[in-house]
Amino acid sequence: MTEPLANVHMQVMWNRLISVVEEQALALLRTAFSTSVREAGDLSAGVFDREGRMLAQAVTGTPGHVNAMAAAVGNFIDAIGADNMHEGDSCLTNDPWLGTGHLHDFTFVNPSFRGGELVGYFACTAHVVDIGGRGFGPDAEEVYEEGLRVPIMKFFERGEVNRGLVNIIRSNVREADQVIGDLHSLSACNDTGHRRLMEMMDEFGIDDLDALSEFIIDNSRRATLDRLAELPAVSCDHSITVDGYDAPVKMQVHLELSPNGVHADYTGTSGISRLGINVPLIYTTAYTCYALKCALAPSIPNNHASLAPFTVSAPDNCILNAVHPAPVAIRHVLGQFLPDAVLGALHKVLPGRVPAEGASALWNVQLGVRPLAGADPAPGEKSRSSQILMFNSGGTGARPALDGLSATAFPSGVHTMSAEVMEHVGPVTVWRKELREGSGGAGAQRGGLGQVIEISANAGHHMSLSAMFDRCEHPARGREGGLPGGAGRVRLDDGTVLRSKGQQWIPSERHLVLDLPGGGGYGDPKQRPRELVRSDLEREYIDEETARSQYGLE
Repeated sequence: MTEPLANVHMQVMWNRLISVVEEQALALLRTAFSTSVREAGDLSAGVFDREGRMLAQAVTGTPGHVNAMAAAVGNFIDAIGADNMHEGDSCLTNDPWLGTGHLHDFTFVNPSFRGGELVGYFACTAHVVDIGGRGFGPDAEEVYEEGLRVPIMKFFERGEVNRGLVNIIRSNVREADQVIGDLHSLSACNDTGHRRLMEMMDEFGIDDLDALSEFIIDNSRRATLDRLAELPAVSCDHSITVDGYDAPVKMQVHLELSPNGVHADYTGTSGISRLGINVPLIYTTAYTCYALKCALAPSIPNNHASLAPFTVSAPDNCILNAVHPAPVAIRHVLGQFLPDAVLGALHKVLPGRVPAEGASALWNVQLGVRPLAGADPAPGEKSRSSQILMFNSGGTGARPALDGLSATAFPSGVHTMSAEVMEHVGPVTVWRKELREGSGGAGAQRGGLGQVIEISANAGHHMSLSAMFDRCEHPARGREGGLPGGAGRVRLDDGTVLRSKGQQWIPSERHLVLDLPGGGGYGDPKQRPRELVRSDLEREYIDEETARSQYGLE
């Protein structure tokens, strides 16, 4: 076969490999028990060569899961050893420093054998609704309080489930059936990937992935370095401040750009927190690399080689490199601000390429609902206890030539959950879920709007909120003259202000109201086309006072 035809043949197999991991992810979506996976897509899936290098990832998934998983597979190989991997094995961990940064994420790795020989691995990650301990929230002061920590070990060995491990997990979590069901779904989705890979290898008549792996790695590396060669060899710095828990947190990043790669260093960042907002380096690396890749090489498929030129460092026990036994339960709240920090630095050397700051961190609503002693449930309902997790997003920052996106998750990319699904999971009512007027920062391009969400426990129940919200004291900043987005608020329907982080009980007669933050604007608001200002006014995205005072509408 001539070289051009050989390259076409390899490209076809590469595309087919991406289809294989997409079906792997869909299998997880279809079989997961947890609504965070089934409804929001809070997962990752990928295929790796026998060296543990990621060759392809599913489009469905979050950067925090995907890019952390890309590093985690090597940890599995180191811990168990390729010689101790057998057909029918399925390995797992939720170790924050070896997986994806907190105990609520399980990563599974299954070896893939063909003709008795190891040809690669399938891996996946998903968030489980409960892992014991204090529950999903920031209040713990050590990782030991945050739940059960499972080291890298085998969930299935030669096709036999580890019943001792299953019993330990079942005995330590509140939603045992849901959690154990999700673990089986994770293992099964890897098996789906393996079976589809075997069909692909049969079709193309290959017995290993070695040649395809080298083709993917070589071409991805070359393409990424070609993009980096176009950049100026300069350094740049930027800092952002976010709410933190009991004190603001400063994130300071220094970027070194070169034709061979980009290094991000977080020296100068705030020290570790006593509470669970700290971020392990594996998660810091995941979202830093995502931001760099989005801005500098967005069209290159995400794999080991396209990620390798981006490297990250941070001082030990700064808040972005928390070491064991630091509490890390809501590491996503700070980790999802890292793209704002990185893109802010890149804006100084590559103006006109990156958006303004956005709401960025998800507003995850974690509710614990319990029956009220002596109270009757609503007619037709039963008293029941539930752990409910609902993903929601504020607005994204405006882009250099386009408005920000409203109620859209960036950088996480997860979907929101419908009110109907949330009400099915537990005895709650969602009274409102609507765009929040005036929350998008003014600019020539307007920031995306946040949401207003109103929830109460149903009759005969009361609920607690594990708050894990940010952008309440430090709203998203605009760029190039754009104004900040609206700050977030956590309150009751009678106006009582609640804390933005930590567990709190909601009085049974009151409703919880969340005002999600908006994204920053881009450019001078007075330069926004008049027809767009009038359109925003008609749609109730802004009010008349804003149209006059900020946009100068006559």
